[in-house]
Amino acid sequence: MVAPTYKRPLALRGMNAIGSGLEKVGIRYPSLDEDDLLCDAQKATGFEDFGSETFREGMHQLLTSIEKEARLNLIGRFMTKETLGGYLENRLRIHNERKQRPEMATSEVRRPLIIAGLPRTGTTILFNLMSMDPANRAPMGWELEKPFPIPEPETRFSNPQIAVTQKRFDTLYKIAPQMASIHMFGALLPQECVAIMAHEFMSVQFHVIYNVPGYQAWLDRQSYVPALQFHRSFLQFLQSRYPTNRWLLKTPGFLSILDEIFDVYPDARVIHTHRDPIQVMPSQASLAYNLRLLGSDDVDPFMVGKQQVELWKENLDRAIRARQSLSNRGDQFFDVQFEEVLKDPIGLIERIYAHFEMEFTNEARECMETFLRENPRHKHGSHKYTLEDFGLDAKLDGKKFEEYCDLFKIRGTVA
Repeated sequence: MVAPTYKRPLALRGMNAIGSGLEKVGIRYPSLDEDDLLCDAQKATGFEDFGSETFREGMHQLLTSIEKEARLNLIGRFMTKETLGGYLENRLRIHNERKQRPEMATSEVRRPLIIAGLPRTGTTILFNLMSMDPANRAPMGWELEKPFPIPEPETRFSNPQIAVTQKRFDTLYKIAPQMASIHMFGALLPQECVAIMAHEFMSVQFHVIYNVPGYQAWLDRQSYVPALQFHRSFLQFLQSRYPTNRWLLKTPGFLSILDEIFDVYPDARVIHTHRDPIQVMPSQASLAYNLRLLGSDDVDPFMVGKQQVELWKENLDRAIRARQSLSNRGDQFFDVQFEEVLKDPIGLIERIYAHFEMEFTNEARECMETFLRENPRHKHGSHKYTLEDFGLDAKLDGKKFEEYCDLFKIRGTVA
C-alpha cells in the first residue's frame, strides 16, 4: 500500500509547470535569497533593525537546505517566501515596539503552563480544553502569524488581522482539503509555539514541512536558549497591552528542550504526555507527507516515514536525558498517559490543576464541558493512515523507542 496523494487544482498545476520550465533554464523563481528576504521585510515594514542577530545562522542553514534538498515547486516557493518573509516582518515590528516601550523587556512571564509530548498523544485536546479556562491564555493563530495591531482585550476577537490570517488558512484547505482531518488551523484557534520559535529559525516544524535533513542535523547540535529567549520576548509583546494571568503553551518541539526551558522559564510547569511512539509515527508521517505535498511534486512517503522516526527518536532521547537531569524538579512535571486523556479528559485536568496548586473553577469546568460537547472526536473527519503507507514496521521501528516506553511505563495503545 502507498500513501494517498491528491490532485491539485488545474490552475496550480499550470503554475507549477511554468516553475518547472523556468528551473530547467536555471531560473528559480521567486527568489529565496537570504539578502532578498531581509530587504523585502525591511521595505514592507519601514524598519531596518531586526534586534538580536542570533536568527541569522538558522536562516542561512534553512535556506541552504531548502535549495539543496526540498525540491520545491513554484507554489512551494511562493508559500515559503510568504511564510519566512512574515517571520522577518514580525521580528522587525516587535523589535521596533520594544525599542519604543523598553518596559516590555522587564515584563514577567510567570509560571507558564507548558504541554509537551509527541503529536497524537492527547496534547491537542488538553490544549484546547485548558484554553477554555478564562484564567489561561493560549496564543491564537492570528497572534502568531500577524500580531499587529497589538492584541488588546477589547479587540482580541475583532482585530483586522483575524480575517487576513483566516483567509490564508482557508486557502490551505482549498488546496489540500484532506488537511482538515489531519490538523486544524485557524485564526482564532490556539496555536502551537513552533510558530514562535520559527521566527528565530530554530524550529522542528521546518523538517516536518520540508525535506531539509541538512538543516535538521544542524539544529540538533544547537542550544535552543536563543529561540526560547525570543519566545519570551514574543509573549512579553503579546501581553504588553493585554495583561495575562497565565500562559498556556504547547508544542511537540518542547520535547527536545525540556532542560533548556527552565533556563528561560525557571518556574515553568510541564504537562508531559505519553503514548507508544510507534502508534504515533504513521500519523505524524502522514502529516509531514501531506504538508510537503503542498509545496513539492517530489515527496517519497517511505523517506518521510524514516525521517519522522529518526526525528522523534532524537527528540525523545533528549527528553529522557532531560527528565533524568531534572529529577530535582519533579514537582514541576505532571506525566499523562494517553489512555487517561481518552477516558476522562476533564477529570485528568482537575488532577493537573491540583498537582500544580491551581484553582479549578466551576466556570472553567463548564466551559470545558461545553467544548467537549461541541467538538466530538473526528468532527472534521477521520485521519486514515497505516504503518505500511510509510514503509514502517511495528516491531523493527518500535524497538527504537523501547528505552522511552520502559522509563515511562508505556503500554501499546489503540485509537
